[in-house]
Amino acid sequence: MSNLPLDQMDPDEHETNEMSFLDHLEELRWHIIRAFIAITAFTVGAFASKELVFGTIILGPSKTDFWTYRWLCQLGDLLQTQAICIDTLPFILQSRQMTGQFTMHIASSFAIGLICAFPYAFWEIWRFISPGLYINEKKVARGAVFWVSFLFMIGVAFGYLILTPLSVNFLSNYQIDPSILNEFDIISYVSTVTTLVLACGLLFQLPMVVLFLTKAGIITPAIMKAYRKHGIVVIFFLGALLTPPDPFSQILIAIPLIGLYQISITVSKRAYKNREKELIKL
Repeated sequence: MSNLPLDQMDPDEHETNEMSFLDHLEELRWHIIRAFIAITAFTVGAFASKELVFGTIILGPSKTDFWTYRWLCQLGDLLQTQAICIDTLPFILQSRQMTGQFTMHIASSFAIGLICAFPYAFWEIWRFISPGLYINEKKVARGAVFWVSFLFMIGVAFGYLILTPLSVNFLSNYQIDPSILNEFDIISYVSTVTTLVLACGLLFQLPMVVLFLTKAGIITPAIMKAYRKHGIVVIFFLGALLTPPDPFSQILIAIPLIGLYQISITVSKRAYKNREKELIKL
Protein backbone atom coordinates (compact mmCIF):
# COMPACT_ATOMS: atom_id res chain seq x y z
CA MET A 1 0.00 0.00 0.00
CA SER A 2 1.09 3.56 -0.68
CA ASN A 3 2.06 5.88 2.18
CA LEU A 4 0.78 8.93 0.28
CA PRO A 5 -2.51 10.59 1.31
CA LEU A 6 -5.50 9.40 -0.70
CA ASP A 7 -5.83 12.75 -2.51
CA GLN A 8 -2.25 12.37 -3.86
CA MET A 9 -2.71 8.87 -5.19
CA ASP A 10 -3.73 7.95 -8.69
CA PRO A 11 -7.18 6.27 -8.87
CA ASP A 12 -5.59 3.49 -10.90
CA GLU A 13 -3.29 2.83 -7.95
CA HIS A 14 -6.28 1.96 -5.71
CA GLU A 15 -7.38 -0.62 -8.26
CA THR A 16 -3.81 -1.94 -8.51
CA ASN A 17 -3.47 -2.27 -4.74
CA GLU A 18 -6.78 -4.15 -4.51
CA MET A 19 -5.63 -6.79 -7.00
CA SER A 20 -4.29 -10.02 -5.59
CA PHE A 21 -0.87 -11.43 -6.42
CA LEU A 22 -2.44 -14.01 -8.73
CA ASP A 23 -4.40 -11.26 -10.49
CA HIS A 24 -1.13 -9.41 -11.11
CA LEU A 25 0.45 -12.55 -12.53
CA GLU A 26 -2.55 -13.13 -14.79
CA GLU A 27 -2.42 -9.56 -16.05
CA LEU A 28 1.33 -9.78 -16.63
CA ARG A 29 0.84 -13.05 -18.51
CA TRP A 30 -1.54 -11.43 -20.99
CA HIS A 31 0.76 -8.47 -21.54
CA ILE A 32 3.62 -10.87 -22.27
CA ILE A 33 1.40 -12.97 -24.58
CA ARG A 34 0.38 -9.92 -26.61
CA ALA A 35 4.00 -8.78 -26.86
CA PHE A 36 5.04 -12.29 -27.94
CA ILE A 37 2.28 -12.38 -30.58
CA ALA A 38 3.56 -9.10 -32.04
CA ILE A 39 7.14 -10.41 -32.15
CA THR A 40 5.94 -13.66 -33.73
CA ALA A 41 3.92 -11.81 -36.37
CA PHE A 42 6.90 -9.70 -37.42
CA THR A 43 9.14 -12.79 -37.33
CA VAL A 44 6.84 -14.72 -39.64
CA GLY A 45 6.64 -11.73 -41.98
CA ALA A 46 10.43 -11.46 -42.02
CA PHE A 47 10.80 -15.21 -42.60
CA ALA A 48 8.46 -15.01 -45.60
CA SER A 49 10.46 -12.09 -47.04
CA LYS A 50 13.67 -14.07 -47.36
CA GLU A 51 15.22 -12.10 -50.22
CA LEU A 52 14.61 -8.73 -48.56
CA VAL A 53 15.45 -9.66 -44.97
CA PHE A 54 18.33 -12.04 -45.51
CA GLY A 55 19.63 -11.15 -48.94
CA THR A 56 19.39 -7.36 -48.59
CA ILE A 57 19.35 -6.48 -44.86
CA ILE A 58 21.36 -9.18 -43.10
CA LEU A 59 23.88 -9.72 -45.90
CA GLY A 60 23.97 -6.03 -46.84
CA PRO A 61 27.13 -5.17 -44.83
CA SER A 62 28.95 -8.06 -46.55
CA LYS A 63 28.57 -6.42 -49.98
CA THR A 64 30.57 -3.47 -51.32
CA ASP A 65 27.43 -1.75 -52.65
CA PHE A 66 26.10 -1.32 -49.09
CA TRP A 67 24.99 2.25 -48.30
CA THR A 68 27.78 2.92 -45.79
CA TYR A 69 30.53 1.82 -48.17
CA ARG A 70 29.11 3.90 -51.04
CA TRP A 71 28.79 6.94 -48.77
CA LEU A 72 32.41 6.59 -47.62
CA CYS A 73 33.59 6.40 -51.24
CA GLN A 74 31.56 9.52 -52.10
CA LEU A 75 33.05 11.29 -49.09
CA GLY A 76 36.50 10.18 -50.23
CA ASP A 77 35.86 11.72 -53.67
CA LEU A 78 34.90 15.03 -52.05
CA LEU A 79 38.02 14.97 -49.88
CA GLN A 80 40.09 13.79 -52.84
CA THR A 81 41.34 10.73 -51.01
CA GLN A 82 40.63 7.04 -51.51
CA ALA A 83 41.89 6.08 -48.08
CA ILE A 84 38.38 5.88 -46.64
CA CYS A 85 36.76 4.24 -49.67
CA ILE A 86 35.85 0.60 -49.07
CA ASP A 87 35.55 -1.05 -52.47
CA THR A 88 36.59 -4.60 -51.62
CA LEU A 89 35.77 -7.07 -48.86
CA PRO A 90 38.23 -9.97 -49.11
CA PHE A 91 36.17 -12.77 -47.60
CA ILE A 92 33.55 -15.32 -48.56
CA LEU A 93 30.65 -16.74 -46.59
CA GLN A 94 30.17 -20.48 -46.24
CA SER A 95 27.67 -22.78 -44.59
CA ARG A 96 29.57 -25.69 -43.07
CA GLN A 97 26.58 -27.28 -41.36
CA MET A 98 23.66 -28.96 -43.09
CA THR A 99 21.14 -26.91 -41.09
CA GLY A 100 23.26 -23.75 -41.11
CA GLN A 101 21.34 -21.67 -43.66
CA PHE A 102 17.91 -22.71 -42.36
CA THR A 103 18.91 -22.03 -38.76
CA MET A 104 20.31 -18.62 -39.62
CA HIS A 105 17.19 -17.80 -41.64
CA ILE A 106 15.10 -18.38 -38.52
CA ALA A 107 17.54 -16.54 -36.24
CA SER A 108 17.78 -13.48 -38.50
CA SER A 109 13.97 -13.40 -38.92
CA PHE A 110 13.53 -13.47 -35.15
CA ALA A 111 16.05 -10.63 -34.73
CA ILE A 112 14.15 -8.52 -37.27
CA GLY A 113 10.86 -9.39 -35.58
CA LEU A 114 12.21 -8.42 -32.16
CA ILE A 115 13.50 -5.08 -33.42
CA CYS A 116 10.30 -4.20 -35.28
CA ALA A 117 8.03 -5.23 -32.40
CA PHE A 118 10.15 -3.66 -29.65
CA PRO A 119 8.11 -0.41 -29.31
CA TYR A 120 4.85 -2.35 -28.97
CA ALA A 121 6.36 -4.99 -26.68
CA PHE A 122 7.77 -2.30 -24.39
CA TRP A 123 4.43 -0.48 -24.42
CA GLU A 124 2.71 -3.68 -23.24
CA ILE A 125 5.17 -4.08 -20.36
CA TRP A 126 4.83 -0.39 -19.51
CA ARG A 127 1.04 -0.77 -19.35
CA PHE A 128 1.57 -3.34 -16.63
CA ILE A 129 4.10 -1.24 -14.68
CA SER A 130 2.58 2.24 -14.93
CA PRO A 131 -0.59 1.69 -12.80
CA GLY A 132 1.66 0.96 -9.80
CA LEU A 133 3.43 4.32 -10.02
CA TYR A 134 2.56 7.37 -7.93
CA ILE A 135 1.22 10.45 -9.68
CA ASN A 136 4.55 12.30 -9.42
CA GLU A 137 6.36 9.22 -10.75
CA LYS A 138 3.99 9.08 -13.71
CA LYS A 139 4.76 12.71 -14.48
CA VAL A 140 8.47 11.97 -14.55
CA ALA A 141 7.95 8.86 -16.68
CA ARG A 142 5.70 10.64 -19.16
CA GLY A 143 6.86 9.82 -22.68
CA ALA A 144 8.92 6.85 -21.47
CA VAL A 145 7.62 4.55 -24.22
CA PHE A 146 8.50 7.10 -26.90
CA TRP A 147 12.00 7.86 -25.60
CA VAL A 148 12.90 4.23 -24.90
CA SER A 149 11.72 3.22 -28.38
CA PHE A 150 13.44 6.23 -29.98
CA LEU A 151 16.78 5.52 -28.29
CA PHE A 152 16.50 1.83 -29.15
CA MET A 153 15.92 2.58 -32.83
CA ILE A 154 18.76 5.13 -32.90
CA GLY A 155 21.04 2.51 -31.37
CA VAL A 156 19.89 -0.10 -33.89
CA ALA A 157 20.52 2.33 -36.76
CA PHE A 158 24.00 3.12 -35.44
CA GLY A 159 24.77 -0.55 -34.98
CA TYR A 160 23.58 -1.51 -38.45
CA LEU A 161 24.76 1.45 -40.55
CA ILE A 162 27.99 2.37 -38.75
CA LEU A 163 29.31 -0.26 -36.36
CA THR A 164 28.49 -3.40 -38.33
CA PRO A 165 29.92 -2.43 -41.76
CA LEU A 166 33.08 -0.94 -40.26
CA SER A 167 33.57 -4.03 -38.11
CA VAL A 168 32.97 -6.34 -41.08
CA ASN A 169 35.49 -4.38 -43.13
CA PHE A 170 38.09 -4.45 -40.35
CA LEU A 171 37.69 -8.15 -39.57
CA SER A 172 37.59 -9.22 -43.22
CA ASN A 173 40.80 -7.32 -44.02
CA TYR A 174 42.64 -8.43 -40.89
CA GLN A 175 45.23 -11.12 -41.57
CA ILE A 176 48.05 -12.42 -39.45
CA ASP A 177 49.58 -13.97 -42.57
CA PRO A 178 48.74 -13.52 -46.29
CA SER A 179 48.51 -17.28 -46.71
CA ILE A 180 45.44 -17.44 -44.45
CA LEU A 181 42.18 -16.75 -46.29
CA ASN A 182 39.12 -15.33 -44.55
CA GLU A 183 36.27 -17.77 -45.11
CA PHE A 184 33.58 -17.06 -42.52
CA ASP A 185 30.80 -19.41 -41.56
CA ILE A 186 27.30 -17.99 -42.03
CA ILE A 187 26.49 -18.71 -38.37
CA SER A 188 29.43 -16.60 -37.23
CA TYR A 189 28.51 -13.75 -39.58
CA VAL A 190 24.81 -13.58 -38.67
CA SER A 191 25.48 -13.85 -34.93
CA THR A 192 28.03 -11.03 -35.19
CA VAL A 193 25.64 -8.73 -37.05
CA THR A 194 22.66 -9.38 -34.77
CA THR A 195 24.79 -9.07 -31.62
CA LEU A 196 26.20 -5.71 -32.70
CA VAL A 197 22.81 -4.30 -33.68
CA LEU A 198 20.88 -5.48 -30.62
CA ALA A 199 23.72 -4.52 -28.25
CA CYS A 200 23.70 -0.96 -29.61
CA GLY A 201 19.92 -0.78 -29.20
CA LEU A 202 20.18 -1.78 -25.54
CA LEU A 203 23.27 0.27 -24.66
CA PHE A 204 21.69 3.42 -26.08
CA GLN A 205 19.15 3.24 -23.22
CA LEU A 206 21.76 4.80 -20.91
CA PRO A 207 20.02 8.23 -20.59
CA MET A 208 16.71 6.58 -19.62
CA VAL A 209 18.43 4.35 -17.05
CA VAL A 210 20.16 7.39 -15.55
CA LEU A 211 16.85 9.28 -15.45
CA PHE A 212 15.07 6.61 -13.41
CA LEU A 213 18.05 6.00 -11.13
CA THR A 214 18.24 9.73 -10.42
CA LYS A 215 14.53 9.93 -9.64
CA ALA A 216 14.93 6.94 -7.34
CA GLY A 217 17.69 8.78 -5.46
CA ILE A 218 20.30 6.13 -6.28
CA ILE A 219 22.62 8.44 -8.25
CA THR A 220 23.14 12.20 -8.53
CA PRO A 221 24.81 14.46 -11.13
CA ALA A 222 27.69 15.00 -8.69
CA ILE A 223 28.28 11.25 -8.45
CA MET A 224 28.24 10.90 -12.24
CA LYS A 225 30.78 13.70 -12.61
CA ALA A 226 33.00 12.40 -9.82
CA TYR A 227 33.03 8.88 -11.27
CA ARG A 228 33.24 9.92 -14.92
CA LYS A 229 36.49 7.95 -15.45
CA HIS A 230 35.01 4.91 -13.74
CA GLY A 231 31.92 5.26 -15.93
CA ILE A 232 34.06 5.23 -19.08
CA VAL A 233 35.77 2.06 -17.87
CA VAL A 234 32.35 0.47 -17.27
CA ILE A 235 31.26 1.56 -20.77
CA PHE A 236 34.26 -0.17 -22.32
CA PHE A 237 33.54 -3.24 -20.20
CA LEU A 238 29.92 -3.35 -21.39
CA GLY A 239 31.11 -2.85 -24.96
CA ALA A 240 33.45 -5.80 -24.57
CA LEU A 241 30.73 -7.89 -22.94
CA LEU A 242 27.99 -7.29 -25.50
CA THR A 243 29.98 -7.08 -28.73
CA PRO A 244 32.19 -9.60 -30.53
CA PRO A 245 35.65 -10.03 -28.97
CA ASP A 246 37.56 -7.61 -31.18
CA PRO A 247 38.93 -4.26 -29.97
CA PHE A 248 37.76 -2.39 -33.08
CA SER A 249 34.04 -3.03 -32.42
CA GLN A 250 34.47 -2.29 -28.73
CA ILE A 251 36.11 1.08 -29.40
CA LEU A 252 33.50 2.02 -32.01
CA ILE A 253 30.61 1.31 -29.70
CA ALA A 254 32.32 3.04 -26.77
CA ILE A 255 32.64 6.37 -28.64
CA PRO A 256 28.88 7.15 -28.86
CA LEU A 257 28.33 5.74 -25.36
CA ILE A 258 30.81 8.23 -23.94
CA GLY A 259 28.78 10.96 -25.65
CA LEU A 260 25.60 9.47 -24.20
CA TYR A 261 27.23 9.50 -20.77
CA GLN A 262 27.71 13.25 -21.11
CA ILE A 263 24.09 13.63 -22.18
CA SER A 264 23.05 11.48 -19.24
CA ILE A 265 24.75 13.90 -16.84
CA THR A 266 22.52 16.69 -18.20
CA VAL A 267 19.47 14.44 -17.90
CA SER A 268 20.44 13.61 -14.33
CA LYS A 269 20.80 17.32 -13.47
CA ARG A 270 17.27 18.10 -14.61
CA ALA A 271 15.80 15.05 -12.93
CA TYR A 272 17.65 15.85 -9.70
CA LYS A 273 16.37 19.45 -9.65
CA ASN A 274 12.79 18.28 -10.20
CA ARG A 275 13.17 15.69 -7.46
CA GLU A 276 14.46 18.32 -5.03
CA LYS A 277 11.49 20.57 -5.81
CA GLU A 278 9.06 17.71 -5.20
CA LEU A 279 10.71 16.87 -1.86
CA ILE A 280 10.45 20.52 -0.78
CA LYS A 281 6.74 20.56 -1.60
CA LEU A 282 6.20 17.44 0.50
